[in-house]
Amino acid sequence: MKMGLVGKKIGMSRIYKEGNGSVVPVTVVKAGPCYIIELKKTSDNGYTAVQIGFEEVTEKKLNKPVLGNFKKAGLPPMRILKEVRLNDDGEIADFNVGQKLTVEIFKEGEYIDVTGTSIGKGFQGVMKRHNFRGGPRTHGSMSHRAPGSIGGTDPARVLKGKRMAGQMGNRRVTVQNLQIVKIMPEENILLIKGQVPGPSNGYIVIRKALKK
Repeated sequence: MKMGLVGKKIGMSRIYKEGNGSVVPVTVVKAGPCYIIELKKTSDNGYTAVQIGFEEVTEKKLNKPVLGNFKKAGLPPMRILKEVRLNDDGEIADFNVGQKLTVEIFKEGEYIDVTGTSIGKGFQGVMKRHNFRGGPRTHGSMSHRAPGSIGGTDPARVLKGKRMAGQMGNRRVTVQNLQIVKIMPEENILLIKGQVPGPSNGYIVIRKALKK
């Protein structure tokens, strides 16, 4: 079942494997506890999903329509609401509104997919954004980092998807098949091998790996 949690990226660290003493770079993530706010069925909504909330806040930080959903579920208001899609209505039979989800839904050594918003780097040129090699650097060249020609009289327009300068980062990114190295259930902490998208204190969605 492709269930998941909402979490917050704390930062990166490292752990040492016993025996050979090798170093494993890990991302520290506070995952949950999350609460099920709503169950969405194909018959009612056209798709199957579990809506979960994360990180309690005061009522004044939410508008009335969103606050009404929490009161209907009998739960305190929460900062983040996310949906985890499931395959069919049969998969939500084991879930109930108000149910608490913790890191214990995962196991050490299990593979996960992590979705977050990548760090924004502002407006960047083609060399940094697309790894262009650049132009000549000698003999009076005036186009060291310029993109060069982008077309001609045919088709007399810029083709869609042309690699050019523009905003870099600040996009929804999913990194697949990351491995959970260690789980600390008493602190709701996951240690994930490798890097997770987004800055420290950024919110992420952690799901069981789709391709493993």
